[in-house]
Amino acid sequence: MTLTTAFRPTRKRLAALGAVAGAAALALAVTAPADATAGHHAAGHKPTVVLVHGAFVDGSSWNDVIKRLQHEGYPVIAPADPLRGLASDAAYINSVLKSIKGPVVLVGHSYGGSVISQAAAGEANVKALVYIAAFAQDKGESVSELNSKFPASDLGSALNAVPYPLPGGGFGTDLYVKADTFHRVFAADVPKPVTDLAAATQRPVSASVFDEKPTEAAWKTIPSWDLITTQDHAINPDEQRFMAQRAHAHTTEIDSSHAVPLSHPDAVTRIIEQAAHTTAH
Repeated sequence: MTLTTAFRPTRKRLAALGAVAGAAALALAVTAPADATAGHHAAGHKPTVVLVHGAFVDGSSWNDVIKRLQHEGYPVIAPADPLRGLASDAAYINSVLKSIKGPVVLVGHSYGGSVISQAAAGEANVKALVYIAAFAQDKGESVSELNSKFPASDLGSALNAVPYPLPGGGFGTDLYVKADTFHRVFAADVPKPVTDLAAATQRPVSASVFDEKPTEAAWKTIPSWDLITTQDHAINPDEQRFMAQRAHAHTTEIDSSHAVPLSHPDAVTRIIEQAAHTTAH
């Protein structure tokens, strides 16, 4: 189904699609993101870590993780994921990967996992993929199809659909998380003043991403790591386990909400560093 001018979201439909959209959602950190330009030239023997955010947020959602990685000497980039469509989002992140000299550890949170699975295909410098409470679809498998195999998360009923004009004419549909549900659905273990700010400044995702089918699944050829959040109300933890097992990922589970980069940045940093160690061999 193409969610464009004729999109008429229903509560049932949003519930089926929701896990993915908001799944990407992470409470925004208040500080500004670290200087991304430093990451385009790998320093020393450590790989560049590229952090791809999901829906409803921007690169600053990784701030606490960035600080820790930089302290350990890793060059880091947290690019802006456009959130306009899987194919175009992946092409944009792929262009970032091509600008980096040396090995890369590519990390995706929530919908960002869908993006990295396609963006990394064919890129020899990407040595490891890290999925943080994230989607890892197979070729030809949309988020909607994947979500339909598991009980719906709380995200679907927490979304608002808003039409937006397309450059070539007509309208697409943006999805926002209702402000009064943001804390409960995405970040119950994060202070509410932080999630209130995140809800107010959220970036919407185009509803079309839920039905787009990836043409690549980079986890089939690149080693992967997966951090599963057992208290996640945006992506069903069993769905996360299914994807991790299918990818033969090195898996860790944590008692966390979906906003694990903010609520447990130490754990997120550790799994990224585990993946980074593989680039030394």
